[in-house]
This record gives sequence, structure tokens and C-alpha cells, in this order.
Amino acid sequence: MKKYAILAIAFVGLLVLPASVYCEQWQDLVEQIGNGSVNWTKGVVQAKGIGVPPEKYYGKPQARPMALRAAKLDAMRNLLETTKGVRISSTTTVKDFAITSDIIMSQVEGMVKGAQVVHQEYMSDATVEVTMQMSLMGGFAQLILPKEIKQVESIRPVPPVHKEPLPPIVEPSAPEPKPASEVFTGMVIDARGINARPAMAPKVFNEKGEEVYGSAYVSREFAVQQGMSGYAKDLTAAQSNPRVTNSPLTVKGLRTEGPGSSDIVISNADASRLRSASEHLSFLKKCRVMIVVD
Repeated sequence: MKKYAILAIAFVGLLVLPASVYCEQWQDLVEQIGNGSVNWTKGVVQAKGIGVPPEKYYGKPQARPMALRAAKLDAMRNLLETTKGVRISSTTTVKDFAITSDIIMSQVEGMVKGAQVVHQEYMSDATVEVTMQMSLMGGFAQLILPKEIKQVESIRPVPPVHKEPLPPIVEPSAPEPKPASEVFTGMVIDARGINARPAMAPKVFNEKGEEVYGSAYVSREFAVQQGMSGYAKDLTAAQSNPRVTNSPLTVKGLRTEGPGSSDIVISNADASRLRSASEHLSFLKKCRVMIVVD
């Protein structure tokens, strides 16, 4: 009896272990595009390829290397097509942007060729399956992000001018101190239920159509390194994400704008809270924004 109990515990353990290992992956926002996928939470694009050796090489030493080469070429083709479908903004995809210039297209193709092999598997029928991955950050973001995203320099304090001290002015009565404005370390937008879709350069508007977050608010350095916003499927996970640190402002998305449904409208009240936060320009500049979508 004790033997069966031990076996039952071991079986349950095998079930629980994969769940704990892959739980984080289940929470990632993954979008299928063509024969590949974009993990918006991790900021990577992936695609698989399958290679088959020529029939005359079956059973020979050259079969596996030739199948592997064919699988990589297939994966790169799929990765390029998936990358072209990535939304830059609510109105533009990578394909829309790249076709405007042969140079840009060739640079995108070069980055895809430099993608990393993250998994390869040899099948019993001599075929090989390869998964390749490319980051949306770094050089790719530098190429693709809108040019209006500029590098924002730090504000330097003006040095004080030394003058002869003036006699103190006696005030009749001290004014009442103003309440300190809220200080937020980031912003979390709950865009669930409005069919919002992720993009590399999303915008946020108030109900009047005024932009409260977008290209003009961020520094290119941060946008290139980590993207203009992070994405998640779970609100609690977004609120606890290191990107927005320990005290984010959480606002509700009312609806989306644009054909790509990537721009989000928030209430005038939430936009006012964002603008009144004494440090909001600093965290927006650093792209400390998380967006939660279905």
C-alpha cells in the first residue's frame, strides 16, 4: 500500500513540475503571425523550419548536415515573413515600412540571417526541425522605430548666480502648504476587453484626442533598449513587473484607435492624474509603461 502511495506522489510531482516551469510562459503575450510568432512579453520573434536531406543521401554521413542547412533556410524564410508582419504602430507594419527603401529591406533581411538557433531536433525519418529567434530590441528597434523618437538629454540645473544677500522680507503670514502631488514610478494600462493589439510604438490619448504618451515623450535610448512599452496578459504580473518598479499608476483603457487597434484611449481623469504626477515625465522618458491585453 505504501508503495502505491509513493508512486502516486511521484506521479503528481511530475505533473506539477512542468506546470510550474511553463506557468511563466503561459502568461506571456504571444501572437501568431504567419508561420511564426511574436512574444511581446519577451520582445522576440520566432519561427520554425524543417529540412529534409536529398533522397540519395539517406543513411549517409552528409544527410544530417544537409537537412540541418535546409531547416535553417526554411526557418529564416518563415522568420522574415513573421518579422514583416510585426506592427510598428497602429497604422504601420514592418513590411509597410521596409518596402519604402531597398536599403531598409536589406538590413531587415540581414538581421534575420543573423538570428539565433534556440532549438534543433533530429527526427527518426532523417528530417531536422529548427527554431530560430530574433530580438525586437537593439539594432532592429533602432532601424524600425519612428525617427521622431529622439534622444532626450537629462535636464541640467542652472547654476545659481552669487549676489549680495538682500535683507530678509517679513511675510505677514505663511501661506497654506499645497498638498504634494502623487509620485508614480511607472504606468500600467489595463487594455483588456477592448481588443487592443500590441505594437512597437503605441500611443495613448485622452478622451479629447490629446496624446498623453507616445514618440514625443520617450528617449530613443530607452525605446531601443527595452521597447516603448512592455506587454502582459495578467494585471498583477504587469503591476509587479520591474519595468514599472514599486508604485505604478494603473489606468483603464476605454477603447482603441487606429486600424491596427494599438493606440489606446484613457479617461480624461486618468490623463489628468498622469500629468499632475510630479515625476511622470521622468518615467515616461524611460518607457516605464506596461500594457495588459487579452
